[in-house]
Amino acid sequence: MLTQTTSRVLEPSDLDAALVVLDRDPVANAFVTARVQVAGLDPWRLGGEMWGWYEDGMLVSLCYAGANLVPVCATPEAIRAFADRARRAGRRCSSIVGPAEPTALLWKHLEPNWGPAREVRAHQPLMVTDRLPADIEPDPYVRRIRKDEMETIMPACVAMFTEEVGVSPLAGDGGLLYQARVAELVGAGRSFARIDEDGKVVFKAEIGAATGKACQIQGVWVAPEHRGKGLAAPGMAAVLRYALTEVSPVVSLYVNDFNEAARATYRRTGFEEIGSFMSVLF
Repeated sequence: MLTQTTSRVLEPSDLDAALVVLDRDPVANAFVTARVQVAGLDPWRLGGEMWGWYEDGMLVSLCYAGANLVPVCATPEAIRAFADRARRAGRRCSSIVGPAEPTALLWKHLEPNWGPAREVRAHQPLMVTDRLPADIEPDPYVRRIRKDEMETIMPACVAMFTEEVGVSPLAGDGGLLYQARVAELVGAGRSFARIDEDGKVVFKAEIGAATGKACQIQGVWVAPEHRGKGLAAPGMAAVLRYALTEVSPVVSLYVNDFNEAARATYRRTGFEEIGSFMSVLF
C-alpha cells in the first residue's frame, strides 16, 4: 500500500483507477480519455506513458507523456513530480498542452531545461455546446470523407496543420505518422469536408477525440480563397449535427485567443467559453 505521496508509470492493471480520474472532467480530458479507452495503459499501444500521482495510496493526478505532454487533474504537487520525471527522461514531446493553470505551472518548472519554446499560446479558450444552433442551417454539402478520398483530404489537412502549428506535419518522418492519424479519423468516420465540383476541399473538420460523454472537434479549416464567404458557420453546424447525434452529448473545441474570426464563428454556432487551455510548442 502506498502511504505517502509518490509518482510512477501506470500499468495496464491501473486502468480503472485512471479512468476514475479522467472522468472527473470529461470535457477537458476528452483527448486523453479517448486514447486510454481505445488503447488502455500499455505504452506501446497508448503511444506513450501514463504517469500517476498518488496521495495516501489514492491515484489523484495523471500526466500523459507521448507526442504531447498533457497534465490531467494535476495538483501543484503532482505537477512538480511530473516535471521532475519529464526532466529526467528528456524532452520527447512536440508540445505541452492542457488546462491553462496546470500547464503553465508545468512549463514554469520545465522551461529552464527545455526552453526556449518555439511558441507559447497561454490562453486558448475551451468552448462547448450540447445543442445545434437554432438560426444556422447545417451545410448540406458537408459530408463524411470516404476511405478512397485520402488523396483529396490530405493536402487540406497538411495546409491546416502548417497554418495552425507553424511547421509542416510532413517534416521529420515524411508525414507517415500524420498520414496514419488522418487515415485513422477517416476510417472511423470522423473526418468531414465540403468538396467543390473540381474535387477541392473548401471546408473541413474532424471529430478528433471521442468518448461517450464528450467529443472534441479539431482541424477546422476553410480554403484561403473561400474565406469570408460564410462557409464556416454552416460547415461547423453540419459537423456539430453529426457529433451530437452520433458521438457524444457534449461537443468541445479549443481555439487560439487571437483568432477572432474563428471565435466569432464558434459563438454563432452556439459554443460558449467554459475555460482555457494552454499550448507550448517546440
